[in-house]
Amino acid sequence: MAFESLADRLQQTMKKIRGKGKVSEADVKQMAREIRLALLEADVNFKVVKSFIKRVQERAIGQEVLKSLTPGQQVIKVVQQELTELMGGQQTKLNFALKPPTIILFVGLQGAGKTTSAAKLANYARKTHNKKPLLIAADIYRPAAIKQLQTLGSQLNMPVFAMGDKTSPVEIVQHGIEQAKEDHNDLILIDTAGRLHVDDALMEELEQIKAVSHPDEIFLVVDAMTGQDAVNVATSFNERLDLTGAIMTKLDGDTRGGAALSIRSVTGTPIKFVGMGEKMDALEPFHPDRMASRILGMGDVLSLIEKAQAAVDEEKAKEMERKLRSVSFTLDDFLEQIGQIRSMGPLDDLLAMMPGANRFKGMKNMQIDEKKIDQVEAIIRSMTRDEKDNPEMINASRKKRIALGSGTSIADVNRLLKQFKEMKKMMKQFMGKTKGKRRKNPFNLPFM
Repeated sequence: MAFESLADRLQQTMKKIRGKGKVSEADVKQMAREIRLALLEADVNFKVVKSFIKRVQERAIGQEVLKSLTPGQQVIKVVQQELTELMGGQQTKLNFALKPPTIILFVGLQGAGKTTSAAKLANYARKTHNKKPLLIAADIYRPAAIKQLQTLGSQLNMPVFAMGDKTSPVEIVQHGIEQAKEDHNDLILIDTAGRLHVDDALMEELEQIKAVSHPDEIFLVVDAMTGQDAVNVATSFNERLDLTGAIMTKLDGDTRGGAALSIRSVTGTPIKFVGMGEKMDALEPFHPDRMASRILGMGDVLSLIEKAQAAVDEEKAKEMERKLRSVSFTLDDFLEQIGQIRSMGPLDDLLAMMPGANRFKGMKNMQIDEKKIDQVEAIIRSMTRDEKDNPEMINASRKKRIALGSGTSIADVNRLLKQFKEMKKMMKQFMGKTKGKRRKNPFNLPFM
């Protein structure tokens, strides 16, 4: 998980000060020392750390804390606000052209994830902003770069403009933009070449592409796992191209996350999106305030609700609520609910968004075994329609058949049936208690 090491250290530090009725200057200095070490270990730029600690100390020793009824909590609020500010303060949204098409240029080093990010952003813009994108394959140097973009375009059912690897990238971009205008594409995403390191030849080519395309956004794609080098790369690209934003990839694989905390402060370039996985929908708008809350163990309920709203069909949700209230919930319904939860993303990522999830006993080191969920799905799918509707009818011979059909054991089938029976019993009691009350459940899950 992104920021895992940093989050652990900061949450331990905050825990010591949270309940204090009185916060002394010595307490603040001790906290500042611990935060400084945590940030430096997370690979945050040392100049950024120095100014951050100075601001936190000034505010934490100041009047807003001393006059507070809960000084410990007020200090945590100061740290959260400063952490949010460090990452950019407010979310910086996509800048769409007043007169279409909007043109987005993707730049960065080789291997940072430009091609995948271009396809992911095209998919995001089509889903959330109803755009009609065209992807332009302008990386003629990396073997299979054009083919990779065409494959992604095919997966997304999205057009990709390419002219092979014998035409200059500048010419490809010019023709691609003309094609987009003819086909009434209102969003153009240009995938450019990278290098193993920043060099003049690369920059000159990108400057030429910028001159002919007049992009509305120039996104630097950086690999979060490169740590402090990501900041140096951002600085180099920004000096030559005037970046409008950054996309941080592989944030799900970097436990330190220092690059994300440093880029905005050092270059002034806002992080606009973060890549959180391999799938084409694993690109999220970057919210500094929400990320600060997650780092400090306060959760990210807004993002969790947004994921649920995107994944859950409203009509199906209403029907599911009716079934829950009448306790006519079947194993087929349970299977559908599992599918909706999984469509929201990896389950351990969803748990990380729950406020205080790290403080629940056993939660911190809990590894969610997706294979177990596959197993549950396989068992239910091996049942007949009648068996799903009336699990009570499943006798010994039926259990044997279901286990054989799902590649599981009779013990696995028995365990699922027992858990489902207990869940229905619990839901019956719960619905009895809440009768007449409309219960808010953004996920419409049987176990919430």
